Amino acid sequence: MTVSRLIIGKITAAHGVRGEVTVFPLTDDARRFLKLKDVFLCKEDISDETSITIKNARIDRDRVLVKFEGCEDRDKAESYKGRFISIDRKDAVPLKENSFFIEDLKGLEVADDNKGVLGIIKDVYKSGTKHIVMIQRAGKQDLLVPFANEIFYDVRPDESVVNCRLPEGLYEMYE
Repeated sequence: MTVSRLIIGKITAAHGVRGEVTVFPLTDDARRFLKLKDVFLCKEDISDETSITIKNARIDRDRVLVKFEGCEDRDKAESYKGRFISIDRKDAVPLKENSFFIEDLKGLEVADDNKGVLGIIKDVYKSGTKHIVMIQRAGKQDLLVPFANEIFYDVRPDESVVNCRLPEGLYEMYE
C-alpha cells in the first residue's frame, strides 16, 4: 500500500528560548530539511496531521534545528515534542535504484526460500551503518534481519513481493 505522506523526522525537544525544535532525522540526508518549507506535523502513524511552514533549519551534528513559522517561544516549541514531521510523497527525494521508502515496506509479507512465509514487515530501522528489518510473526518473537541485497534479493513493494534467503542459523536463534 502506497502512502501519500512520508515521515522524515521526529521532534525530540525544544532548543533554546526562541521557538526552535530539535529534530532527529529519519531520512538518509538530513540536509533535505534545509530546502523544505511546507511540511506536516503528525503522529507516528501519520494521523492527526497539521500543516506547518519551516521558517529556517540548520544542521547541528547528527540532528537538525528547525524554526517553524508562528513558533516564537520555548513553550510553543515544547508542545511539538514527540511529533513527527512528514512530507507529501511528491516532495520526497528521488530514490536510487534498489532503494525503498520504509513506509512502502511496512505491512508487506516476507517469504523465505526454505522456511516459507515468515510474517509481515513491521518496521525498518537503522542500527549503526546497516538497516534492520523487523518481521512481525504471529504468536512469536519479532525476527530481526539485516537489510542486505544478498538476503532480501527480490523486493517489489508495488506487487507486495518480498522474498529472502535467511543466513544459516538466523531463524533458529528466534525459535
